[in-house]
Amino acid sequence: MVSAPPPAAQWASRAQFFCSGFIFATWGVHIPTVKVHYGIDEAQLGLAMLAAGAGALMGLTRASRWIGRHGARRVGALCGAIYALLLAGLIAMPNYAALLGLLCLFGVVTSVFDVAINTEAAQLELLCDRPLMSGMHGMFSLGGMAGALGGSAMLAGGLLPQPHLLLVAGAMALSIGLAARFMLPKPGSTATSADAGFRLPRGVLAVLGGLAALGLIAEGAIYDWSVLYLHQELGSPQPQAALAYGSFSGAMAAARFGGDALRARFAPARLLRGSALLASAAMALVLWTDTPWLALLGFAGVGVGFANVVPILFAASARVPGVAPAQGIAAVSAAAYLGFMAGPPLIGFLARVSSLTLALGMVVIFALALAAAARRADPR
Repeated sequence: MVSAPPPAAQWASRAQFFCSGFIFATWGVHIPTVKVHYGIDEAQLGLAMLAAGAGALMGLTRASRWIGRHGARRVGALCGAIYALLLAGLIAMPNYAALLGLLCLFGVVTSVFDVAINTEAAQLELLCDRPLMSGMHGMFSLGGMAGALGGSAMLAGGLLPQPHLLLVAGAMALSIGLAARFMLPKPGSTATSADAGFRLPRGVLAVLGGLAALGLIAEGAIYDWSVLYLHQELGSPQPQAALAYGSFSGAMAAARFGGDALRARFAPARLLRGSALLASAAMALVLWTDTPWLALLGFAGVGVGFANVVPILFAASARVPGVAPAQGIAAVSAAAYLGFMAGPPLIGFLARVSSLTLALGMVVIFALALAAAARRADPR
């Protein structure tokens, strides 16, 4: 008989997701800062995001092996701390080429940390025998909202970007290290299967990975371009523009905290279809209006729409028979990161040849494609 995990382990997992979202939001807030600091255009900024995505894919090929050998706790603590500390170098690199190298490493540790904490969350869900994954991802979104709002307040208060990045890097590295002490110990019974390493998604995992890719293409575009959109296209000052990320993440957090109840009530296909249709309609509102506050409302609707896509698919990937949870999550994450990697650069290149407004119209198209394919979310 497997005993239920201690409450401290569940709160430690929630803290790790919160920190991950906070770090990612801080990067999002400072995308305009990076653009100005290195004197680059949208296409070069898209290439920088591509470097991070390429690093993420490299990390995913090793994540399940590392977690199998060392456990999610140790791998999460190390990669999470490095993930946080790399923030301090975003505008401290000597040139654009060095920035690309830093972002590649940023992608490696981000993806491994992501698999580690999702593996932990999947294990907690199995031990507790109830849905937990949406709530965990809600903490990621809550961290994103806190990071965006905190960054906006710091910039509005006159704090320079580099001190802000240093402050966040130190605080998040410390928090991740402390939370890791309460995570579950490495389960000895899963070491052999997890040590088998990365596997390309096939069969059920390929289906789940394709759906995750559709969702993260669109979600990644919002993470990386929403602040710049409000700043550049609608003329909002940067502190106000940072609220675009906060609006998106805050609404996503709220929807994810209710997502476990929705997952228990609705079939995955129905929940995904309705969510994707909402996201497409909300994004259309963002692109239609020239009023910043209405665009913020639209970004919130997009957040609600995409809230439960990843939790549903990651939870399913951790339950595929004959596949270790870390392997399933890593395989689906690889497909998802392909989308996450391709989305922002695609938006950047399209923005260069047209406009950022027209480029972000791709989010509507990706969301509609996810809605059309949502029936595949349930392999049965």
